[in-house]
Amino acid sequence: MLAQILIEVVADGGSVSFMHPLAVADATAFWQGSLAAAARGERIVFGAFDGDEVVATVTLQLAMPANQPHRAEIAKMMTRPSHRGRGIASRLLQTAEARAIAEKRTLLVLDTAVEDGASDFYARLGYTEAGVIPDYAYKPHGGLIGTRFFWKRLGAAA
Repeated sequence: MLAQILIEVVADGGSVSFMHPLAVADATAFWQGSLAAAARGERIVFGAFDGDEVVATVTLQLAMPANQPHRAEIAKMMTRPSHRGRGIASRLLQTAEARAIAEKRTLLVLDTAVEDGASDFYARLGYTEAGVIPDYAYKPHGGLIGTRFFWKRLGAAA
């Protein structure tokens, strides 16, 4: 199910580090690696379900350099196109933030594509824009795109 949501988001133009068309084997390998990292305690993968179907996911990356134990990263925030606009992503991100606080993280960082990214979504949830890097990556269907970086203080640091 995780591989399928990744394939669907990439096909829809989501800039999540993969190119279209994304092969099932490549999507499966990504998730196997991600879940293995979760088993080692390096990240936590959250999922939202509609019945038995995974409809959204976000990863809280906890493995940081020794001088950044207070920080975590939000990655691979994906919602199936059929389930967008229902508040699922907001609740999922808030769950990840609560877990980050429980993990004693006081700063979250993330990035999103400049075009068709989730900048407004993150700003609504209290994230502050740090800046834009142009031509950061290729869009899933080709052509360069910039990325916008955000940060948010958590817990007592907020």
